[in-house]
Amino acid sequence: MYSKCGLAEDTLKVFKRIQEPNIVAWSAMIDCLDEQGQIQEAAELFSLMRCKGVSPNQHTFASIAGVAANLGDRLYCEGVHACIFKHGFESEIILSNALIAMYMKIRSVQNGWRVFKEMSSWNSASWNSLLSGSQNGKTCDRGPSIFHKMLAEGFKPDICTFTSILRSCSNLLNIKFGHQVHAHIIKNGLKDNNLVGTSLIDLYAKNGFLADAELLFTQLIERDLFSWTALIAGYAQSDCSEKTIKCFNHMQRQGVTPNNFTLATCLSSCSNMAMLENGQLLHSMAIKAGNSGDVFVSSSIVDMYANCGCIEEAEAAFQGMVSTDTVSWNTMLFGYLQHRQGLKVLENFRMMLDKGLEPDEVTFIAVLSACSYMGFVNEGKEYFDSLTNVFGIVPTIKHCACMIDILGRAGKFNEVESFIKDMKVTSNPLIWETVLGTCRMNGNDKLGESAAEKLFELNPGIASHYILLANIFAAKGRWEDVRRVRALMTHCGVKKEPGCSWVMVNGQVHIFRSTDGFHPKHGEIYIKLKELVEKSILAGYVPKTDHILNDVSDDEKLEQLFHHNERLALAFALISINPVKTIRIFKNLHICEVCHDFMKLVSGVIKQEIVVRDANCFHHFKSGICSCQDYC
Repeated sequence: MYSKCGLAEDTLKVFKRIQEPNIVAWSAMIDCLDEQGQIQEAAELFSLMRCKGVSPNQHTFASIAGVAANLGDRLYCEGVHACIFKHGFESEIILSNALIAMYMKIRSVQNGWRVFKEMSSWNSASWNSLLSGSQNGKTCDRGPSIFHKMLAEGFKPDICTFTSILRSCSNLLNIKFGHQVHAHIIKNGLKDNNLVGTSLIDLYAKNGFLADAELLFTQLIERDLFSWTALIAGYAQSDCSEKTIKCFNHMQRQGVTPNNFTLATCLSSCSNMAMLENGQLLHSMAIKAGNSGDVFVSSSIVDMYANCGCIEEAEAAFQGMVSTDTVSWNTMLFGYLQHRQGLKVLENFRMMLDKGLEPDEVTFIAVLSACSYMGFVNEGKEYFDSLTNVFGIVPTIKHCACMIDILGRAGKFNEVESFIKDMKVTSNPLIWETVLGTCRMNGNDKLGESAAEKLFELNPGIASHYILLANIFAAKGRWEDVRRVRALMTHCGVKKEPGCSWVMVNGQVHIFRSTDGFHPKHGEIYIKLKELVEKSILAGYVPKTDHILNDVSDDEKLEQLFHHNERLALAFALISINPVKTIRIFKNLHICEVCHDFMKLVSGVIKQEIVVRDANCFHHFKSGICSCQDYC
């Protein structure tokens, strides 16, 4: 009775009162502990049972195989397998299925297949156990072939089969095969099943077929947390942040309580679109519901604040975490990196090591990037060498790009060329993008042109490559070459991504493009902008015009700069936002050097902090200084 009610402690008390429990009692107690998530206790009880001389039966072994799978210890799993073999149960189909499922869960796919192949006969559960290991990671590509073989052998798929194969298709992003599975579902009369329906929603949503996912969602007889979460996750994955939050709010109105994954997904959407107010509400909800202690949710909260420009709040959320792991530390490191607090990246990296946490590949991208932005060349070299020598991590192409950035920003182009040759990374676009970027910073037109030519060969459709090269030429006054690059862009059909900036006022996003005259308040905006420019010039602002890609007069260049979209967003914010509040502007491209200087000066003139997130990082402009230290 207690066991069925999920009262493990009470069940254990009753169990201990039994003087000589039989195998049924032992098995029931192991089952109870397993179901309540007390995996280690279940394993210990199984060991105690054997010490007492009680021989396990099929049911006991099936239970302990599940316990072993949840423990995730491969040696323990193999020990359970050996024990089953020793007791002569290896030919029992129920136990073989349990062993397959066990091995698949711990990603020991070869062992799972071996058990399957050694079976004298199979049933649907055997195939389902096999499919259970083909849902995630590197093995999900096996799912379709297993499903085909199952059908070819004459076995009828059931709910478990379809949920497994649909998950495999979702992770493979194989919508074509997913359509075939969907047809089988209809044929087998399972289209109205809630579990199958939710898996279909997940399939279509993950593949970007949101209209199909929405239709399936409306057709569900019962919409539970998992079906809502599947749709919410689909919106989030497709960068439909507003739909994500609307769907979440609708779910709540229906009385469905979110779980940790739902909250983390919505927080991620708020992070991507810098929806601070929504993120704060979700944070409050997580605290109220007791979800904020979950490392997944709390890491998402840290990420949300960092991506919304609130690095202090992100730091406070991180410091308040009940438990941390490598992922949460990486989240904080990248938060500091985004806000160009390089010293804090390195300081927290050392703290992470002191706490005994193992850094991973991602950790070192943050560390090396921090060295790059701080100009720490020697430290960067040491960290790069420690990847292999100390931590046993093979440097990835991203680590190599970071090292090139460190050297290139410091103007050490001879070392850059030697590094590229030594690391044998000459055919990777990321490497040459990094070289081109550092050449732009240092005005190295010779190497910059060479890097751009490599990129035009490797990936001719990226507009930023042409623009960077044109910027290098413009800075050198090579206007004929600027025109040549533009002509090449036109010839290749490459179009520059339109720049835009946006600012949120009273919960509404206002988007601005250069020379934008469509905003309802455009008249007031331009008056305010003119006022800002005049005040800035009086304060000593002298705009640089050498990076304008048009060979026109300085007056015309100034006129072009005057209407840059981030300036329009700033002017609108100033006429709309409480003057004591921080102004937060978001931009899809990099802020130009001229607007960067303008924002610095304006922050001193208006005595108000301006935060701009561009495609590169956050810039905190305050009292005439930028947090990036002009080294962005």
